[in-house]
Amino acid sequence: MVRPQPLDHATLEAAARWYVDLRDEAPDEAVREAHRRWLERDPRHLQAWERLARLQDKLGQISPGMARPTLASARAKRRDVLKVLSILLMASGAGAVAWNTTALPTLMADQRTGTGERRRVRLDDGSQLQLNTATAVDIRYSAKLREVRLLKGEILIETARDALARPFVVHTGEGSIRALGTRFNVRSEAGRTLVSVQEHAVEVRALSLVGPAVRVDAGQQVSFRQDSIESVGQANAQADAWTRGMLVANDWRLADFIRELQRYRPGHLGCDPAVAALRISGAFHLGDTDTVLDNLTSTLPVRIRRFSRYWATVEPV
Repeated sequence: MVRPQPLDHATLEAAARWYVDLRDEAPDEAVREAHRRWLERDPRHLQAWERLARLQDKLGQISPGMARPTLASARAKRRDVLKVLSILLMASGAGAVAWNTTALPTLMADQRTGTGERRRVRLDDGSQLQLNTATAVDIRYSAKLREVRLLKGEILIETARDALARPFVVHTGEGSIRALGTRFNVRSEAGRTLVSVQEHAVEVRALSLVGPAVRVDAGQQVSFRQDSIESVGQANAQADAWTRGMLVANDWRLADFIRELQRYRPGHLGCDPAVAALRISGAFHLGDTDTVLDNLTSTLPVRIRRFSRYWATVEPV
């Protein structure tokens, strides 16, 4: 039995480029013939292409037509090549795939933030995208549609008027949100998406539901899963406080406050059940979570037990 040869970086990158080129909207016969000649030129080329075939289900997330002209087509095409290459580099030579369905797409996201990090991004049409802590998004603009896919975390969108009148749609694992000239916040976690609208309105659709979209106007919010949409309610007026580096609590259970603070702090942050039901209100700076924890001890009957820099628990005194 002939053992597979080690594949060098250049061969894998070439395979990734061919994959992107052949998934363009209409690759012509000259491109296909050039690809066939490339496969015949070196056994390692065929080996790399066979690895791509084994990974086809995973690569299916990168849609056909991804190399079509856009406002930044060259940059978008290079980004897609790098995505395919990243997948190839994570696959072993024997064909077993080290694949994590959540971590890898996040690692390859167009924009992402680490724990405690926030970022503002100006999109090609002038729209503003803000990413909260531990967030990852993919961005796709085509001739007919402006799309942002929230892979995890939380974003705030301020849409700009588009010269091409293209709809602006945010996708999550639970469904989609279409902007109606608006400013709105989207958070996705644990199979649930929460949308709160600050200006104008959005239309929400759950992934597995058939029927008309649900309209959410300014000052309202709605939560939905793949197969259900809850009733539209009044939005939390401080839903976007994180964009100002603040966490605002209004008579929250301490357990809920600690769970929210944990999002901005690496490691483990726990809350003893004995103090979980204590109530807390106030505005807290997210830039220094240690100070936030220390301040709790001056207003509540609790202490902070620190086992290490990355492990702390709020306990009764």
